[in-house]
Amino acid sequence: MARLILGLMELFISSMVHMLFGLYIFSTAVASDLSQVATQCLTPNIFNLTAREEEDKRGKVVVLDGSPELPPPIVLVHGIFGFGKGRLGGLSYFAGAEKKDDRVLVPDLGSLTSIHDRAREMFYYLKGGQVDYGEEHSNACGHARYGNIFDTGHYPAWDEHHPIHFVGHSAGVQVVRVLQQMLADKEFSGHETSEDWVMSLTSLSGALNGTTRTYYDGMQPDDGRSMKSISLLQLCRIGVILYDWIDIPWLKNYYNFGFDHFEMSWRKTGILGLIDLLLGNSGPFASGDWILPDLTLQGSLKMNSKLHTFPSTYYFSYATKRTRKFFGTTLPSSILGIHPMLFVRVLQMCLWRHPLSAPLPYKGYRDEDWEDNDGALNTISMTHPRIPMEHPNHFVLDDSECHPLKPGIWYYKIMEADHIFFIVNRKRAGVQFDLLYDGIFERCRNHVLRNIHQPVLPNQDQ
Repeated sequence: MARLILGLMELFISSMVHMLFGLYIFSTAVASDLSQVATQCLTPNIFNLTAREEEDKRGKVVVLDGSPELPPPIVLVHGIFGFGKGRLGGLSYFAGAEKKDDRVLVPDLGSLTSIHDRAREMFYYLKGGQVDYGEEHSNACGHARYGNIFDTGHYPAWDEHHPIHFVGHSAGVQVVRVLQQMLADKEFSGHETSEDWVMSLTSLSGALNGTTRTYYDGMQPDDGRSMKSISLLQLCRIGVILYDWIDIPWLKNYYNFGFDHFEMSWRKTGILGLIDLLLGNSGPFASGDWILPDLTLQGSLKMNSKLHTFPSTYYFSYATKRTRKFFGTTLPSSILGIHPMLFVRVLQMCLWRHPLSAPLPYKGYRDEDWEDNDGALNTISMTHPRIPMEHPNHFVLDDSECHPLKPGIWYYKIMEADHIFFIVNRKRAGVQFDLLYDGIFERCRNHVLRNIHQPVLPNQDQ
């Protein structure tokens, strides 16, 4: 009984902390937008020309030129509960890092949709066309095969002669890895693709091998797919279903969980459909086609077994942690340095012990290997792909070790930071923010080199 009461208390505290943080982000975005509107209304027109020009730009699709003299674009890929450019008003998931280079794109992908669905969405966001989730996958998961239409891709020139640098945060890294595998396997009908469409992948606190936090949030450690009946994720599930069912257009334009292809709106399902969704008989949470099963150790093992590290692509990873050993026990390394939303989870993840009654998530699993963490992901998960098989890697102590970088190897550093230290709020990281992103962009521009052979055009004079 005491254990149940403690569990309910922890659930209440966790849900309140996460809800307050979500409201803080939402209200910050709204306040910023209202401030901009007020400024534009009160500022005389002669001084408002720049603001109007920026407004016009925001209303148009940004299409990057594929001219050979221009450097490859850098695409920033957000993680779970994240958002791209155009959502939450003027708020930036990457805290404005996209402004450090002229050729940067920030796609808006489903914030809770599966890694597979997000990878498909990103391809069509960049290349253009209607999102095709795949017939077999769509039938198995119970959603529409086709999704949003991108009349114009943001980088239609994208191919092996016009590759892209990707920078992914958290689950965004796995999205890029799955996308690159799809490119290698030529899974996009009508396009002759290859793994060489990806020039480099930089992982920032990347979910390369899953996280034990999923079990605290509500995933069952027995299989990594089903949910506990009372948990934070159950509350999240109910909230998402109601949000999508109510389907307020302006609100969903402001922020969208990405489940439109499941057609959960009241216009499609009605009251009986809502009941079916809440009972877990239909929708993404019933089929398992959402992001949390992909982030369990079991889900990551299954996904990683199909993913390769390609010999022509450059890989660099920044792993983060906010823990250290105290007299042989792993504990949070500080109090003030960890975001309030993450502190309890940092402590819990330090103490995680896989249930003896549940099968081990992979051969060779040890609890102590997974103690260091950043409040969302375990540090061991962020360095390089390692389950079910360890990929080529190199721990970087000094930057000179990776000048020049060699393709096909996961170079990685371990940094003192929590999971959201380098996103949303630039002030938290201070000068470290600029050092990190300047280093990433500089590496993409100056240290990742590949001979891109342009196709030889036939001599038209012959």
